[in-house]
Amino acid sequence: MERLFGGPILPTLIKLAAASVVVGLLLAFFGIKPIDLWYDFLDTVVRIWHMGFDAIDWSVKYFALGAVVVVPIWLVVRLWTYLIEKK
Repeated sequence: MERLFGGPILPTLIKLAAASVVVGLLLAFFGIKPIDLWYDFLDTVVRIWHMGFDAIDWSVKYFALGAVVVVPIWLVVRLWTYLIEKK
């Protein structure tokens, strides 16, 4: 269990509690509420999710655009090579 906590359990828990109180005081000083942090976190996750799908949409669009040119050229070269080797 000490390996999980990074040292002795009780001192680690005390340090975590002290750090939590200090951070809580700082956040209260700046007027930040825990629910605001949670909503901001969820909004960030949703934005990342949408950015991921936007990136997929972007890449599929350019993949299709390039494939319209590349695949026919590849097909012609393969057929040409097949006909040349067959002779």
